Amino acid sequence: MGCGSKLLEFFVAEVTARTSADLLGVQYNTAILFYHKIRLVIEYHLAQEAKELFDGEMELDESYFGGIRKGKRGRGALPKF
Repeated sequence: MGCGSKLLEFFVAEVTARTSADLLGVQYNTAILFYHKIRLVIEYHLAQEAKELFDGEMELDESYFGGIRKGKRGRGALPKF
């Protein structure tokens, strides 16, 4: 296995770039650059997936989001019994 595939394994295992660089004996900047490129590829594929998902016509029914909250909030609120 090459260094790139090991870095990819560490990325998937959520190992930090610094730790993976130390374990593989590569420069920290190399690991950071590789992690950055992986994130760019993930971002690209997620954007393509979102384009396909939200492509075309969409219909939203009546919905109400937000509004005024009832009751006093914070430290001045009376305790609940």
